[in-house]
Amino acid sequence: MVLDLLTAFWTFIVNQDNHWWQILIAALIIIFTFFVRGILTRIVLNIIIRLTKKTRTELDRVIMLAFEGQLKVLIFIIGLFLAFNYLPLSPGVMIVLTSLFRSAIIVLIAWGLFNLAGNEAYNRVSYLMKLEQGLAIFVSKGLRAIIIALAFVIVIQEWGYDVSGLIAGLGIGGLALSLAAKDALANIFGGVMIILDKPFAVGDWILTPSVEGTVEEMSLRSTRVRTFANSLVTVPNAVLANEAITNWTRMQKRRITFHLGVTYTTPRHKLQNCVNKIKDLLKNHPDVHPDLIMVHFDQFAGSSLDIFIYFFTRTKVWTEFLAVKEDINFKIMEILEKEGVSVAFPSRSIYFENKLQSESSLKDPKV
Repeated sequence: MVLDLLTAFWTFIVNQDNHWWQILIAALIIIFTFFVRGILTRIVLNIIIRLTKKTRTELDRVIMLAFEGQLKVLIFIIGLFLAFNYLPLSPGVMIVLTSLFRSAIIVLIAWGLFNLAGNEAYNRVSYLMKLEQGLAIFVSKGLRAIIIALAFVIVIQEWGYDVSGLIAGLGIGGLALSLAAKDALANIFGGVMIILDKPFAVGDWILTPSVEGTVEEMSLRSTRVRTFANSLVTVPNAVLANEAITNWTRMQKRRITFHLGVTYTTPRHKLQNCVNKIKDLLKNHPDVHPDLIMVHFDQFAGSSLDIFIYFFTRTKVWTEFLAVKEDINFKIMEILEKEGVSVAFPSRSIYFENKLQSESSLKDPKV
């Protein structure tokens, strides 16, 4: 169709000897439009910017600037249309030119919207909506795909083609594709759910029935976790979305709890002193969280008198947590040593109803 248009235009030039002045004016219009399109674009944008300064947000200005390149092309296309419209072309050629002009406008609008779905304005909107980076990228790609599809359908309809059969075919093809790629789609939707729920972020230490480690990378299909053995595990998002996830990084504090067993020979007052001194130690320790500290004589165990100790550290970092725990353990040992209290170990006492005979009495019956 474009070739027919060019052929008709060339035939018109050859056969219209008396209309060279019209051709010259059309050419001047094209040249003039080509050189002033930048100036006209700046004038239009300056007017729009002045109007948008009255608003409270800068998003409208950013949106308008996103169409700067398309505006230049649009001005040049308008010049082409005016130039060809100035020529006495046949009605058939003018219909083709009109369809080309309308299609070009549709493509330019789609082009601007396509760029807008990933520029600074989109980033600001996604930030205001508190979208995670992965979800923002996913939405951006989805919007761009929709824009391209809609522009294609509108342009096809502009040229008189019936798109109902095409849409029906795409629907059947999409159904077949979704059935074939159901696992991949499940992972994508799982990734979207993870991004929306925000159970973890990159750098968090998580524990699931499938894996434990630090999250290194998140995508729409899978999540990569670095385990403590330094291996990299890739977990499909469909699996993670259906599992219980423990996020250790989001702990406000780290817990330490244990039973300290001392021997049954420990006097009551020494046991009471140990309980009080351990409690004072924890209350005055700079690395122990003061919200909840419990130190109590808990139970009479099988081979020890058990002191129940329960508290939290301020730090959440594992290495620092171990250092605090070690320091407190040494200081508890120091308290026990000063009080003369021994730590119990599993033991069992055996009592005989009759006195045991010595080895010598067994050898000499008279003894």
